[in-house]
Amino acid sequence: MTSPHSKIILITGASSGIGAATARRLAADGHHVVLGARRVDRLAALVDELRRDGGTADYQELDVTSRSSVLGFVEGAHDRHGRIDVLINNAGVMALSTLDSLRIDEWDQMIDVNLRGTLHGVAAALPLMRARGKGHIINIGSSAAYRVDPTAAVYCATKYAIRALTEGLRQESRDVRVTLVSPGYTHSELTQRGGDPQIQAAARAAADELGMPASAVADAIAHAIAQPDTVDVNEIIMRSTAQG
Repeated sequence: MTSPHSKIILITGASSGIGAATARRLAADGHHVVLGARRVDRLAALVDELRRDGGTADYQELDVTSRSSVLGFVEGAHDRHGRIDVLINNAGVMALSTLDSLRIDEWDQMIDVNLRGTLHGVAAALPLMRARGKGHIINIGSSAAYRVDPTAAVYCATKYAIRALTEGLRQESRDVRVTLVSPGYTHSELTQRGGDPQIQAAARAAADELGMPASAVADAIAHAIAQPDTVDVNEIIMRSTAQG
C-alpha cells in the first residue's frame, strides 16, 4: 500500500538497469511508479514483481524518441492518477566507437534517445508541473558529462548536453525541483547494444570489474526525491570506489 506521502513517479527506460532498480527502490519506499519502455514484456513482469512485494505500479509502452509517445506516457499517467510528482528521464543508449568509423546511425540514435528523449520528457511534464505549482524532474546524466574519452565522443556530447539542459532548467525553475544524477560505471545493459564490438566488450569488462550496482544509483535518486519541497538536490556525481 502507498503511504500518505506517496508520490506518483514516472520512470523512462524502466525495463532494466538503473530504471528497473529505481522502480524497485521507490515502490519499496511507498511511492506509485509508472514505468515506460519499449520492452513491455519486461515492464509487465516488473510490475507483477512490485505488486507481489506490496508496491503499487503500472506501465505503458514508451519510445522516448517519439514526442507523441512521450506525451501519451506523461499525460496518460496524469489522467489516471490526477497528478505527476516526479519524472525520471532515465532512458539512454551508449554505442561506443571511434569517430572515423562513421557509425552515423548510432550517433543519431544516441542523440535521439539520450538528448531528444530527455527534452521530450521535459516538454511533456513541465507544463503540468508548472500548472500545479510543484514537481520534480530528474535527469540521468553520466560521469561522461565531465570528461571525454576516446571512442565515447558522441556519447559524452549527449551527456554534456543533458548536464547543460538540466542546469538551465534549474536556473529557470522555482516551483519545480531539478536534479542531475551522474553515475560512473554501473552494472546495467548499457554496454550490450551497438557500437564497435571490441570497444563495447572492453567497456563491458570495465563495467563488470569497476561498476557499482544499479541499486546504488537508485538510492541516490531516492535521496533527492525524499527531500522537502523547498530543498533541491541539484547534482549528484557518483562512482564506485574501484573506479577511482
